[in-house]
Amino acid sequence: MAERLCSVGLDVGTTSTQLVVSELTVENQASSFAVPELQITGRQLRYQSEVYFTPLIGEGLVDGAGIREIVEKEYRRAGIAPTDVDTGAVIITGETSRRENARQVLDALSQFAGEFVVATAGPHLESVLAAKGAGATDFSEKTGKRVLHMDIGGGTSNLALIEDGNVMSTSCLNVGGRLVKFEEKDRITYISPAIKELCKLNVGGTATPEVLRPVAQLLVEALEMAAGLREVTPLLEQLSTREAGAAPTPPKGEVVISFSGGVADCIETRKDWRSFGDLGPILGEEIRKSRLCQGQYRLGDHTIRATVIGAGSHSVQLSGSTVLCRNAPLPLKNLPVVQLSDEEQSLASEELARLVQVRLAQQDTDSVLALPGFSSPGYERVTALAEGLSRGFGGRPVYVALEQDMAKALGQAMVLRLPKDRRLVCLDSLKLSPGSYLDIGEPVGPALPVVIKTLVLSANG
Repeated sequence: MAERLCSVGLDVGTTSTQLVVSELTVENQASSFAVPELQITGRQLRYQSEVYFTPLIGEGLVDGAGIREIVEKEYRRAGIAPTDVDTGAVIITGETSRRENARQVLDALSQFAGEFVVATAGPHLESVLAAKGAGATDFSEKTGKRVLHMDIGGGTSNLALIEDGNVMSTSCLNVGGRLVKFEEKDRITYISPAIKELCKLNVGGTATPEVLRPVAQLLVEALEMAAGLREVTPLLEQLSTREAGAAPTPPKGEVVISFSGGVADCIETRKDWRSFGDLGPILGEEIRKSRLCQGQYRLGDHTIRATVIGAGSHSVQLSGSTVLCRNAPLPLKNLPVVQLSDEEQSLASEELARLVQVRLAQQDTDSVLALPGFSSPGYERVTALAEGLSRGFGGRPVYVALEQDMAKALGQAMVLRLPKDRRLVCLDSLKLSPGSYLDIGEPVGPALPVVIKTLVLSANG
């Protein structure tokens, strides 16, 4: 019998904050004699809030009280109370994820509904979410075309190169509509540090299309370089965000350019340059005239709502009976999933340890390391994997999830390599995806129940 859940999604971005309410249909996909496997089988959008400017205190802090006021008001408009909400997600993106009080804001909002997934989306995750939410991955899978998706927001542009529906690489540039802001009488009130040395604008000066257009053209040149449509100059490196690491590697060969984000709304629909008090409308105009739109291009299925317009979808499974659990304070909630590929899990122990250390360091909380595992592995393979993982986790709690049925053997090998008081959970028979979160419950017989939470990227499913 199907069960219906009320799901709320909240996106706090550099420029905009928005909320949606969806109804999720959950059904047991297992046979009558099998362990229950609950999956999301339907999503229906019930309510969309208006799009708000993200409230800030000055230029350095997100206004947590202001965000909470928005949520409270939109709950009333949607006709729901916190007690009606079964699940949800709070995602903080773009430059707002860098604000020094972002964590406190997220913690306060997560208390609005106890089972919310709370995530500060870094450039990689945000690029993947935007590409999926805008339908770029589906378009690539259906057409077989390579796609470079550009989610152009207020402070940053998140890029994702997609082949056959799969995100192959991501990058992030300091290119966005709110890098320059102006207020009454067109007085410039803000210039992002990312472009101060690249333009001739000054705070207190007067904004006009003539002075803003060269800045927009400079930003478009960087996007063209990232798309392989212009010779690369040091500008591309200068505008690459420090969080994303190296500058984008321009794709070779033909690609379809796909757009989402608030600026995407200004590409084909011309807006008054003063509409938002920022660079966005002129940046959209310049993109439309650029090489980015001279070949094949598309606007995303969702533009400003692409990154996340849904909430956390929950699928419930039982990990296999060959699990190992030691010193872990069950239940564990909302552990982000960090994934390794087949090739990565096969690295030599030292290389694997370094890779795991880097991946886990990108998370600001304890995480689950998900990997395929090996079918019928020998002793040497198990011990090599255990050595690399144990060293890679460092002093962190060790939480590992495998697709293959080998958790007991791997867990016992790690027990020999970890301090006696170290928390260790090793699960198997689980297939997890990047951007997911895991709850681990108390034992059910010899197995551990787990809840897999994956961001719902299309409210209409």
